Amino acid sequence: MASPKVLFGFHALGVRLKTAPQSIIEVYYEPTRRDARMRQFMEKVVEAGIKIVESDGLRLSKLAGNHGHQGVAARVHEVKQVHSLDELLERLEAANAVLAVDQRTQPLILVLDGVTDPHNLGACLRVADGAGAHAVIAPKDHAAGINATVAKVASGAAETVPYFMVTNLARTLNELKERNIWIIGTSDAAPETLYEADLLGPVALVLGAEGDGMRQLTAKTCDQLVSIPMQGAVESLNVSVASGVCLYEALRQRQTRSDPA
Repeated sequence: MASPKVLFGFHALGVRLKTAPQSIIEVYYEPTRRDARMRQFMEKVVEAGIKIVESDGLRLSKLAGNHGHQGVAARVHEVKQVHSLDELLERLEAANAVLAVDQRTQPLILVLDGVTDPHNLGACLRVADGAGAHAVIAPKDHAAGINATVAKVASGAAETVPYFMVTNLARTLNELKERNIWIIGTSDAAPETLYEADLLGPVALVLGAEGDGMRQLTAKTCDQLVSIPMQGAVESLNVSVASGVCLYEALRQRQTRSDPA
């Protein structure tokens, strides 16, 4: 079994309590915090029968690796998720075979090329969960991995959205193409805008790091490039904001198609 990891913050721990309470080994909390949020959280911990450890702020900061723990942290076991991207896609294909064309099971994947900031990754996972994306993909090199900061910023989404780090991103994109998933990259130079793209079918949306954008090989591998219209003085959006814009446009199109006439 993998070594336990640390989660901290009310959102991340609240999601774990809701989805997999049996995976929580023990909860550390700061007893000097007695507000309603802490009381409600600790009631759920007690109800779940989880071991509780009183801790001061210094110990919590050491556990979390920073001071943003909000007075709560926990040691937890890893929660079993799908083991591979292939397994996930096969499940979606099987669901589509049963449900015919169902917009909820049409693959919607977020691909991050070169996003190294854990706060950005956490925010991208959070928006991916909110928009119903099935997975987030990133290269193993020059990309952030899941750690306690990512889990905190993701507000529980690091537990619900599969995150696959792949050795060769261009090869993975070509493998997605073989499964009839359309690869759409974002580029400020693209003449076509996001709102002109068809996002109803199986789609992988590719975004690059803020500033540098996608690598050249990644851009060449895309089936289509689109831009996000910018009406003000700034030239680009933070990658997590851009991810939200793209994913929610896909969600809007799919919900519009799914709604009865």
